[in-house]
Amino acid sequence: MFPLAFVGEGKRVVLKYFVGGHGIFRKLVDMGLNPGSEIFVVRNQMAGPLIISVKGGQIALGRGIAMKIYVEVKE
Repeated sequence: MFPLAFVGEGKRVVLKYFVGGHGIFRKLVDMGLNPGSEIFVVRNQMAGPLIISVKGGQIALGRGIAMKIYVEVKE
């Protein structure tokens, strides 16, 4: 498992857990990111925000938050 910030474009991953307090947990859950969610990385240029697709919608995430989301590559 590794942070979402390190996933390349076009990869599909499964969210495993978040690192952080209640505030970050609530924010991510409110955006539809729950443990077990399947995430598709639309854009990750290693600078600027990541754009991910979750449940049919797209979300832009800053690098700081992306470093707190741990994922596993879906095979």
